[in-house]
Amino acid sequence: MTVDFELEGQKFGGLNGGPQFKFSEAISFQIFCETQEEIDHFWSRLTAGGGQEGPCGWLTDKFGLSWQVVPTGLIEMLKGGDAEKSQRVTKAFMQMKKFDIEAYAGSGRA
Repeated sequence: MTVDFELEGQKFGGLNGGPQFKFSEAISFQIFCETQEEIDHFWSRLTAGGGQEGPCGWLTDKFGLSWQVVPTGLIEMLKGGDAEKSQRVTKAFMQMKKFDIEAYAGSGRA
């Protein structure tokens, strides 16, 4: 009924709480990617076999677990003090499912 595991040095524990508890987007894993190739890699593998694409870099794998596949550069672009730039970038990525680094990066240019 329980499992302990470690990913990249981070320890996790899982508990089977019974059928009344279902997966939801309230719990998800984030994967920060440096390149479009990394995004494509994780996206294709996590949606394979029945996974579902969602908006803004979210997806659900074939087991119903939610993931966020996020380019690290996006976070940096949104942190800056330029509100107009942040709005342009946000507008661009809100229209995406899988992130396209070139598309949102182009919207963040001055």
